[in-house]
Amino acid sequence: MRFIENFVLFVDWLNDRIGRVMAWICLAMVLTTATVVVLRYLFAVGFVWLQESYVWMHGIVFMLGAGYTLLRNGHVRVDVFYRPNSVRYKAYVDLFGSLFLLLPLVCLVAWFSYNYVAVSWERREASYQAGGLPGLFLLKTVIPAFCLLLGAQGLSLAGRSYLILRNHPRFLPDNGEPAGERPRE
Repeated sequence: MRFIENFVLFVDWLNDRIGRVMAWICLAMVLTTATVVVLRYLFAVGFVWLQESYVWMHGIVFMLGAGYTLLRNGHVRVDVFYRPNSVRYKAYVDLFGSLFLLLPLVCLVAWFSYNYVAVSWERREASYQAGGLPGLFLLKTVIPAFCLLLGAQGLSLAGRSYLILRNHPRFLPDNGEPAGERPRE
């Protein structure tokens, strides 16, 4: 059980740090977009590489930030059934959802994207636009990183759920509610 606890804490820490970096990339993306707009509409100057850079940043934020979003419960969830239930019920839902829905989907994405990314690396693929960014193969590498980070966070969620179901004190809610009781309204 100590291994599961350490794994959960490490993956949560890792995705939290990556999420914080993604927040700074969001700021860079906004500033880059504003720069493109000012250059284009005030000075009639355009740089394809600059325009591509904020699109690439958006892809990086979306893909690498998915694990952080799962960590912070930011993904879409049907709260009508989830939120009012007990901690134990939520742990079962999270355990089932992680192991039988999230992880198989992440594995499929990893499987089907492998050749896509490998061929891009073989060709050292660059942007198809004249004046575009040269390292498209690096951007495509974010796909397996997405699978790794989101998959690890899914395993962390499953581990956390397991520990909650085992009434591990470190992972129970702050109010000290045992995993078998329903919260008081």
